[in-house]
Amino acid sequence: MTDPTVDPDQIVTAEILVPCDDVRTEMPYFEKALGFRLDKIFPSDDPAVAIISGHGIRLRLERDANVAPVTIRFACTDPALFAQGQTKFTTPAGNTIIPYQHNPPLFQPETQHVFAVRRLADEAPWVIGRAGMLYRDLVPDRLGGSIIASHIRIPDGGPVPDMVHYHTIGFQLIYCYRGWVRLVYEDQGPEFILKAGDCVIQPPEIRHRVLEASDNVEVVEIGVPADHETTIDHDMELPNGTVNPDRVFGGQKFVHHQLKDAVWQPWRVNGFEHRDTGICDGTQGVASVQVARFTGETPKPTQHSSDILFTFVLEGSMTITGEGHDPRNLSPGDAFVVPPHFKTTYGECSDDLELLEVSLPGRFETTEVA
Repeated sequence: MTDPTVDPDQIVTAEILVPCDDVRTEMPYFEKALGFRLDKIFPSDDPAVAIISGHGIRLRLERDANVAPVTIRFACTDPALFAQGQTKFTTPAGNTIIPYQHNPPLFQPETQHVFAVRRLADEAPWVIGRAGMLYRDLVPDRLGGSIIASHIRIPDGGPVPDMVHYHTIGFQLIYCYRGWVRLVYEDQGPEFILKAGDCVIQPPEIRHRVLEASDNVEVVEIGVPADHETTIDHDMELPNGTVNPDRVFGGQKFVHHQLKDAVWQPWRVNGFEHRDTGICDGTQGVASVQVARFTGETPKPTQHSSDILFTFVLEGSMTITGEGHDPRNLSPGDAFVVPPHFKTTYGECSDDLELLEVSLPGRFETTEVA
């Protein structure tokens, strides 16, 4: 069976078919209890159909309609006040009404700490995600839903079928690993190229769009919490004509760090130096993002106090040994998470080793341990 060929320009309106036994009892319920208005009703002497509208939808109440009862969800500022505490109820004809919280506060699950390594050679499956991009999950079980870390690639370059959208999120990082991608952000001026080694944070609800990508572009994307909403903004066009780099979105500023401007300095783990991205300051301490490279001195065992500490191997090779675990060999594309107060040792570091490290919170302590 093939899909029918349709011309959406021919559509004038649309409606949801709602079954009922008696239009005269179902219609007043929707009007008085739920705030709908009557648009059409027929026949006059014995109504069998009533078309009502409200709250952005259009319903066709039809007597003896040969369809199952429907469920209608209502986004409310306070569901408890709307329905006197009821979370679900039914109309006279048995259709279900469910009130729910509109724009609920962001929920951050408690981190379920674990020492975990995800290797590219283990072939974690790539799945097709939003806008046709390929996603690979970098954190097993996502630490109980507290974080999602994705290795994303677009094999074929060119325009990306993306739309202006935003994320309801606590923290989000885009690090360009290979190739380049062209982006545009709300209040940040014209579109720009994010090159390999560059990164941005996407503050909560900043509108943005991916416009174009090089062949075989790869990025690392971090999102906190793991489950968060992506909302399409059909009204805003980007660039939006306003430039306000100091604007604060949900307590955070947009940050665009470029490799060409990097300043290298000693890192928290001996034997490495790092470039700071400015993301800790931009997020008011919510998170930090640093790139570290090996300088030759043998690293000592350490432990840290961060809640979430994620690391992605950008270049080179190393081993990581967690307390009570055998050494694991790591190469580009591999990732690991280390729980707080857990002893780890970086070993057998190659001269070209580079690591991307993301921490939440942004400020934490590292101590060397015996």
